Amino acid sequence: MVAGLSSALVDLGEEVTVATPLYREVREHISSIKKPYGPEIIIPLGKNKFSGRWWKVEAESGLTMLFLENEDFYDRDGLYMQGNDGYWDNPERFMFLSKAVAKLATEYDLVHVHDWQTAFVPMLLKAGMKRSQPQTILTIHNLAYQGQCGGDRFPISNLPAKLFHREGPEFWGNMNFLKAGINFADGITTVSPKYAREILTEEFGEGLDGVLRKREDSLSGILNGVDYKEWNTENNPDLPASYSANDLSGKEKCKKSLQKELGLPILDAPLFGSITRLTEQKGIDVMIQTLDEILCENDMQIAILGSGEDHLIHRLNRLQEKYNKCVMFIEGYNSRLAHLIEAGADFFLMPSRFEPCGLNQLYSLRYGTLPIVHGVGGLDDTIENLENDNGNGFKFYELSKDNLSLAIKRAFDFYSSKYSMQLARQNAMGSQNSWDEPAQSYRQLYNSFN
Repeated sequence: MVAGLSSALVDLGEEVTVATPLYREVREHISSIKKPYGPEIIIPLGKNKFSGRWWKVEAESGLTMLFLENEDFYDRDGLYMQGNDGYWDNPERFMFLSKAVAKLATEYDLVHVHDWQTAFVPMLLKAGMKRSQPQTILTIHNLAYQGQCGGDRFPISNLPAKLFHREGPEFWGNMNFLKAGINFADGITTVSPKYAREILTEEFGEGLDGVLRKREDSLSGILNGVDYKEWNTENNPDLPASYSANDLSGKEKCKKSLQKELGLPILDAPLFGSITRLTEQKGIDVMIQTLDEILCENDMQIAILGSGEDHLIHRLNRLQEKYNKCVMFIEGYNSRLAHLIEAGADFFLMPSRFEPCGLNQLYSLRYGTLPIVHGVGGLDDTIENLENDNGNGFKFYELSKDNLSLAIKRAFDFYSSKYSMQLARQNAMGSQNSWDEPAQSYRQLYNSFN
């Protein structure tokens, strides 16, 4: 999201700097990181002091990147986690980042931070600096991830102990990075309008709905966009054939190529795709239950790509063993295969319990693959039910095995009519979800603070 938004803002003529840790994978993939930005910095975390350095990269587009180096904190295999567990020192790792950003902040008009990892920046600026500070905006990408740790870690902020209270980062005795940002940021955004409304409720508020309702006047939702330079069906090196809304013949070639690669029979049957994190949030348990029943009654094929919780991986492997001629589950992530599934599938399954924005339904629309979604968050904002030659997908409003099954059966009805499928695919591919409009919305928000 940050990559897409920052590039789009540069295209609008804005001066943008992106600051992020110098993770191991960044160091390995960007050879142009050679120019230090300023002297070495020393940052206290409680009684201990840690050193770091910013490195600068200027892209041809005009975007400036600053990478924060500290090998002990960021030269690791994972960004936030080792296996399925967060690093024990994540509070220190991201307080270090937040303090480094706060030191830079006075050079800028506005600081836009994302999720819990940088949510302490607004509090550090407002509570820890006497000179003038820039305005701050916090974007919540997923409220379920809040950066909680024991309250005894608050001293790493080096802020006065009296600031550890309910109107700051204190949360039932713990320290909550995201709550600090919600309380201190000048503006708060989420990644879809509906999710901005949902998180004000107890059902979706993850324990912070009361805090968010106090900031409701400062909260807005702006949909994420898609980088159509990458997610494109024409001249895409990851696809065996090009196609467009005006000429869909290449999509059939992509389907046959996908079937062949996954070892599925090459036949005229609806092919359903899913590329997802395997978590309860994504409704994978309901999807497995539904498929286990519906596969007994219908000729259909399933291609699933994803990684996540072990019990869901186990259940998907069992589903594949049971229906080995029509189900293929690939554990992990592969960018080329993700493009091929998006292009080769007829329908895309996204029965998420909650979905702040969602990107795969937007990729699917671009690829003429009709999404089947639970109408929450960004899924509800972007998918319109197919009716009377209008719409771009299939949507249901209460997550259950029966409702998902009914949506899949509606998809079967469409598949049986070549005319209906062609028109629906053209509607889907005509949906506009580039970064142009979201970037304009963010720019208007930024200007409202001037």
